[in-house]
Amino acid sequence: MFTSDQCYQAVTSRDRRFDGMFFTAVRTTGIFCRPSCPARTPRRENVDFFVTAAAAADAGFRACRRCRPDASPNSPQWDTRGDVVARAMRLIRDGAVDRGGVATLAAELGYSTRQLGRLIHAELGAGPLALARTERVRTARTLIEATSMPMSEIAFAAGFSSIRQFNDTFRTMYSISPRQLRRDGAEHSVTDEVVLRLAYRPPFDFAHLLGYFEARAVAGIENVSDGAYTRSMRLTHGPAVITVRQGHGDFVDCRLRLADTRDLGSAVARVRRLLDLDADPEAIAHTLRSAGLRRLVDDHPGLRSPGHSDPVELALRTVLGQQISLAAARTHLERLVAGVGESLPEELSFGGVDRVFPTAEAIAAVPASEWALPSSRIRTIQTLSQALAEGSVDLGAGSDREEASRNLLALPGIGPWSNGYIRMRALGDPDVFMDSDLGVKKTIADLDASSAAPVDWKQVAMNCSPWRSYLTHLLWAHHARSPAA
Repeated sequence: MFTSDQCYQAVTSRDRRFDGMFFTAVRTTGIFCRPSCPARTPRRENVDFFVTAAAAADAGFRACRRCRPDASPNSPQWDTRGDVVARAMRLIRDGAVDRGGVATLAAELGYSTRQLGRLIHAELGAGPLALARTERVRTARTLIEATSMPMSEIAFAAGFSSIRQFNDTFRTMYSISPRQLRRDGAEHSVTDEVVLRLAYRPPFDFAHLLGYFEARAVAGIENVSDGAYTRSMRLTHGPAVITVRQGHGDFVDCRLRLADTRDLGSAVARVRRLLDLDADPEAIAHTLRSAGLRRLVDDHPGLRSPGHSDPVELALRTVLGQQISLAAARTHLERLVAGVGESLPEELSFGGVDRVFPTAEAIAAVPASEWALPSSRIRTIQTLSQALAEGSVDLGAGSDREEASRNLLALPGIGPWSNGYIRMRALGDPDVFMDSDLGVKKTIADLDASSAAPVDWKQVAMNCSPWRSYLTHLLWAHHARSPAA
């Protein structure tokens, strides 16, 4: 958490980089805002600062209707950190409390309900239920503004247990009823899609991210065309298909086709992780420039470290693609998807995406004779898929990254490169340097050849912490631009 003086300075300058990192509550109006709110700057003695919107709401403040603090990017610290509070936040945003309650959340993290509640409240000023309630309101507001669904259906789709709780929460958060949010009774077009805008902190090199996905796209489950990325997802209550493209301003346009609207909040959280929308590019760039990489950073402004919507899929794709080209990996993956991937309902299929990546259980059941791969690779795929199916390797949103790495490295055929790639993309670790990667090595050799003095890359990488995953992607991006690549 920033100091109060730092927070007030950000509010005075209306600095958008701090949106979502803290919230400003004005005691004289009873309203809380994002730091960049265009309203008149309140006097210093009249404001309080909160780490989360849930804490501000619990303290009796209402969300500003002008700056929409609930629509700001999330704080990047929940992806950076690996402690229990950060893991809990990732699980809550993925819908864990709505799926099984606080007891299930606590059990997944290895804590008692009371211990977990005390830890979260001590740091964030609100407990797990209050945080989950804020996520429900965000989901409900999206459905109210983007669909023509009846209010009763929206209430239960967003995770509320009753219509009364739904209405009371909205009045507490916004001082208006859900129906009033539907602009003067305006009609909403009935569509198969939920259309929304996802905020990010600029700059954002969406074109590079699109190219990264296109080079790895597997027919049937994902597609890149017309400046958009489309892929299927496996969610708790059914499959979904998402399409994302660069929007106007500091937003990504996202279209969601959901089998069950109860999965909306989880789907949005996974899209944000997939595109790394909660990153703080200014802080990352400052750290990497300070490590001596100014030219490299300036050549690739707004580069992201993409995550993945399904850690299990990413892990299996990583192992299957070991030591072969991207094109060869795609061929094997497309055979796998065509063979045991599940077909999407016709109403969800879109843009050439008509299947969902198979489950770990389905992959574990594929006979060794059907893999056109070395026997050692087949053994690794079967062992990993079995471990993921049994849960002995946990790559979920709230998993312990260190424990996951230990369990992965204990499996035959999983080495430092595979572990690092899985940790970086499946677990969203921003501090992974892939120094054993061939592309990274070639880029370093190229940069060393053009440097007037020798560079200690081990020290450079240390100085880039906690953003070494972005260093890895910068080196890959430089290699991709190289004529010899």
